[in-house]
Amino acid sequence: MAGQSSYVPKSNFTRWLDSRLPILRFANDTMTTFPTPRNLNIWYTFGGILTFCLGVQIVTGIVLAMHYVPNAGMAFDSVENIMRDVNYGWLLRYVHANGASMFFLAVYVHMFRGLYYGSYKAPREVLWLLGVIIYLLMMATAFFGYVLPWGQMSFWGATVITNLFSSLDQIIPGFGTAITTWLWGGFAVGDPTLNRFFSLHYLLPFIIAGVVGLHIWALHVPGNNNPLGIDVKGPQDTVPFHPYYTAKDAFYLSLFVILFALLVFYAPDFVGNPDNYVEANPLVTPPDIVPEWYLLPFYAMLRSIPQKLIGVLVMFGALASLAFAPWLDTSKVRSCRFRPILKQFFWVFVADCILLGYVGSQGADAAWNLGGISVPLVWLARLGTLYYYAFFWVILPVVGLIETPKKLPDSIAKSVLGKGAAPAPAE
Repeated sequence: MAGQSSYVPKSNFTRWLDSRLPILRFANDTMTTFPTPRNLNIWYTFGGILTFCLGVQIVTGIVLAMHYVPNAGMAFDSVENIMRDVNYGWLLRYVHANGASMFFLAVYVHMFRGLYYGSYKAPREVLWLLGVIIYLLMMATAFFGYVLPWGQMSFWGATVITNLFSSLDQIIPGFGTAITTWLWGGFAVGDPTLNRFFSLHYLLPFIIAGVVGLHIWALHVPGNNNPLGIDVKGPQDTVPFHPYYTAKDAFYLSLFVILFALLVFYAPDFVGNPDNYVEANPLVTPPDIVPEWYLLPFYAMLRSIPQKLIGVLVMFGALASLAFAPWLDTSKVRSCRFRPILKQFFWVFVADCILLGYVGSQGADAAWNLGGISVPLVWLARLGTLYYYAFFWVILPVVGLIETPKKLPDSIAKSVLGKGAAPAPAE
């Protein structure tokens, strides 16, 4: 999709600037005249929505950091001060806290769209890998941020998650304990831990922004994938990004912002945990220690394995499986629209992830009563974990070899305009 630039400076100043710093040319080629497949649907707007979410989190986070005190004795009170005494501090905090949930909601839609339409397949492997890196950085950033209010769930969540590294002692004696002690800054979660997490929480969003820049760069080399999963064959298959997709993205972003505003103003504590409104107490353990909703599927995997080390490896292995998707899928057809067998397995995979999230939100000893028979949810978590791994390591390779795909359209233009319509030339 990369080609000769069509940008022509229109004034003496822009000609002077273009000869020294072609930033206007870059903006024109990437955001205005960039040829984009004409058949992109609503699910492709979430890339722009995610950029908006990142901007909101960075701006609100910087302002909140001006008032937050990263001290174990004052952190909880400083958050209350932000809520009560800082002008519009309550709004900033609710936007930032709920913005994390909306960020992950959008990224999950973005990821499932990529899996459904085969956006991870050649020549977009690096694009997909960068997306997985962004996802991992988001999870780390969200975890560090969850600790900062220093409520009960913050404290004990940090204790449980950081303790996972101690399981590495079973591989190299003393190694896991050394990492855990280094993260804590001592022999228990305390003031040094909070300072470390605050520093990392402030730093990582800017690293995410840098990787997002690489992600967009990697996107503009092969160009956008599309719902058909076929390559662009000529100018008739594309339209300029502006005004066609800038208007479309702006419309769906507006709808997303409305949903975001409804959450912030009418249900700001909907995704929060009541225990986190109680100041951290190392002597009182909450009945159930659970992470935020967007981490629950992996928490369910971790908790489903009785052996600590194996549980940790299974959890991180589930994340690593995402990175190998481009090489595990053996089919030459990208989109599930034309893959009838994989399409069914994909929707089961989506349901499986939702099931794992639900199981992760329940107590460790929770069970379903089915006709008088009590079924522990931990067994559902194990089945869900098994299917998750099977989808990547068994289904993707095997189905790609045995499946007979449907016939692909001749071109994007013909699929959009019909056989009898003559496509208008792209501007």
